Order: sequence, then structure tokens, then C-alpha cells
Amino acid sequence: MRIVVSEFMSLDGVVQAPGGPDEDTDGGFAHGGWSHPYFDPEVMGGAISDAVATTEALLFGRRTWQTMAAAWPERAGDPFADHMNAVRKYVVTGTLGDADLTWNNTTRIPADEAVARIRDLRDADGGDLHVMGSPTLVRTLLTEGLVDELRLMITPVLLGGGKTIFPADGGRRPLELVSTVTTGTGVHVATYRPAEKG
Repeated sequence: MRIVVSEFMSLDGVVQAPGGPDEDTDGGFAHGGWSHPYFDPEVMGGAISDAVATTEALLFGRRTWQTMAAAWPERAGDPFADHMNAVRKYVVTGTLGDADLTWNNTTRIPADEAVARIRDLRDADGGDLHVMGSPTLVRTLLTEGLVDELRLMITPVLLGGGKTIFPADGGRRPLELVSTVTTGTGVHVATYRPAEKG
């Protein structure tokens, strides 16, 4: 399976709480919902639909999984929501137990086994293993060289701080731009894949 990461991202690299004011206020983050004014249904909605079409399973960190698990089951009847609810899901967590996994078709990956278990999933046959949000998890996946594709919706706004997905370990990780389109709202929808180091 390919590991594909999709993120709404500010121009200064912040991915924290694009969806709503109470989504993630860690560190006093006060800009929750920042992506909404820039959403272009045709281009960005199309990019999201394209990603869903190749998704065989979803992979989340604990906080993102809890946010999604609280939202999507209530939206049944919409094709995207039905897909989100039916597709296989994995959550990396050191705090949730199996009894907490109330969202349909979710499997727990213990945090201390995450890299090895995700490596096994990546080595398995199948479609894409899609990661949304989950900045701590994505940072680990990038550090470990486990991301096959980054789909970034880079929004023309500076947020001045917040969570990012990028490792800060001094490592060089070249990427290749494989597709790009700019929306009427100024969002740069860009897909990157790892490039050969050279």
C-alpha cells in the first residue's frame, strides 16, 4: 500500500485546526477554521474526491481520529461520509483501548509498535493508506521515510505558529513536484513524491 498524506496547510507550514475553532487549541492556537474562507469546492473538492477514489484504508493519530469519529457517523447518507464510515481505519494511540474504538471498522495500533506496524501495512498489497491531519504521526512517517506522496493544499495565509508536519531533525528530504493547480481563492494544490537524493 502507498502511504499518502493530505493536508490543509498555511503558507508558513501550519496544519493545526483547519476545520473549526475548537478542533485543536493546543498551545493557545486561536485560528481554528482558518482554511474555510479559501475552500474552492471545484478544485479542492475534486482533489479530495480523487484521493478518496484510491483510498483503501485511513490512518490517523489519536486526536484526529477522535475528531473524525465524533463528526462522520452523524453524516451518513452523503457519499463521502458513507465512504469515511465504511472504509477500514487505523488509529495510532497510546491511550485509547479497543473498547474506545466506537467508529465503525477501526483497528488500534499501539503507539510503541506504530512504526513497525505501519511499515507492515505499507509492504502489503492494496490501494492507498491515506493520512489526513495527524501532524505528530505524519512527522514520524516523514522522519522514517514512510510517506510515498504528499498532497498539500497550501493556503495564502500566515498563521504565525502552530503544529506542522515537518521534521526538525536537520535531515534533507528531496521531493519531486508531480502535479499542481491553483484555485481561484489562491490555494496552491500540490502533489509531491520523494525524489532520489543526489
